[in-house]
Amino acid sequence: MNIKTRLFQASILLLNEIMEAVYFLLKLLPVREGKILFCSRQSKKVPLDFILLKAEINAKSPSSKIVIICSHIDQDVRSKVIFFAQMLESMYHLATSEVCIIDSYWPAVSMLHHKKNLKIIQLWHSLGKTKKSGYQTLGKKSGRRREFAKYLKMHKNYDYLIGGAPVWNKYYCEAFNIAENKILNYGLPRIDYLVKTEKQNREKFFESFPQWKDKKIVLYAPTFRRNMKSEWNKIGEAQKYEDIVIVIKNHPGQSAGSISAHENIAFIDDWETIDLLAACDYMITDYSSIALEAAVLRKKTFYWTYDYDEYMKNSGINIDLRKELSDNVFEDIDQLLEHIRNDKYNSNLQQRYINKYLPSELGNSTERITSLILSLITEQQVEIYETGDNGRWQREQMEKSFGNYQTLGGDKWRTADLKDNKAVGYDGSGEFGDNSNVS
Repeated sequence: MNIKTRLFQASILLLNEIMEAVYFLLKLLPVREGKILFCSRQSKKVPLDFILLKAEINAKSPSSKIVIICSHIDQDVRSKVIFFAQMLESMYHLATSEVCIIDSYWPAVSMLHHKKNLKIIQLWHSLGKTKKSGYQTLGKKSGRRREFAKYLKMHKNYDYLIGGAPVWNKYYCEAFNIAENKILNYGLPRIDYLVKTEKQNREKFFESFPQWKDKKIVLYAPTFRRNMKSEWNKIGEAQKYEDIVIVIKNHPGQSAGSISAHENIAFIDDWETIDLLAACDYMITDYSSIALEAAVLRKKTFYWTYDYDEYMKNSGINIDLRKELSDNVFEDIDQLLEHIRNDKYNSNLQQRYINKYLPSELGNSTERITSLILSLITEQQVEIYETGDNGRWQREQMEKSFGNYQTLGGDKWRTADLKDNKAVGYDGSGEFGDNSNVS
């Protein structure tokens, strides 16, 4: 072990001891009944999944108190200071909440010893597990160092993990080092949003950009490449068709490089990627799980995998794109765009992909996750809706509440005195939210 690693280990151990000491005092505070904490490191904006769950929780349990903390670490010192302050703030809320929902690794959740009654739900921000991550990529170029994972207790303390289709469970277990009986295959709230808002978002898009109404709209949304070079400039060089508009939506953690916008290449920063999906005719991605969201809307998706071998070596993916989606996978962007121009697409491969990798039911994820959250709150009366064979796995507490079975089949209802009200949810008319606490 070199001196740099020893210093890192010592600093993390010291930080952990300080955090535990502070948290010990915070845990003396009483738990606020019905308090639910949401934490995200994905962005400074409140994630859409959180917005949808908040609306549903408020409708079904108006007395619940909801706190949302969103923080994204950039390279500057100020960003790191703000994140540390919000980490301390989250410790107070962890000590006084009944349920905590996160959508990525949150240090205070995994590093600390919590009260027994606190339930922690990992609502992973991807609809499946296309890319390898977490424990799957330890020691790889784009992964974390093993000592990081050990001393930061990566992905520890989860009671449940909300996942996509059951076919991904093996990879959830590998990435999070979690037992399969903690995985609930409910899908994400954003599925409901996609299904319910496609028509209105498409109409809104062409109201904003009427000049593109008679053109093929192609959305390009690549994955984040940590410590890897992108070749985005090639798509700019290849786009020479007047009847095609390429809308580029880069990952929040990565710049667009040297691509310049022109008449048929556009950067639309004030639209969320999920809303642009409704407007596009074709989708171009690579290893991103955005392909699963595109599949929800049956969007024709091509995979531009110009760095396939390098990506497999440095990070890796959990499915064989070249085998399962062969006709729709390209290393050459010129050939890919030519297929779009000529409307050449293998829809049979896409349908097989949809059947295998999407949940069997679409449109009720928000309700199912909300029912889970409210069932974990002290003396909460809640209507539990369960339907379909989504490979749902029960734990002891779930079995006590909902019965002793492992995988659901058919339609099941269990009711416990809930007023008949429904959440309106997010209607797409405003911003997704900023970095704030929301009650």
